[in-house]
Amino acid sequence: MVKKMGVHEKLEIHELLTFKNLCLTKSTAMSALVQDEELKQLLNYTSQIDRENIKSLSGFLS
Repeated sequence: MVKKMGVHEKLEIHELLTFKNLCLTKSTAMSALVQDEELKQLLNYTSQIDRENIKSLSGFLS
């Protein structure tokens, strides 16, 4: 059975996708600037999770 999303649901996913892209951009940029190794690892982990979230959310829109 094929389920269709309403326009408002697609807009919500698009908004989440935009937010996750911003998070990924910020985490990636900040990880290049930080000197604390633990914080750098946390930012890299966050970037990895954000990439996975973006991939999942993009699947709903295609």
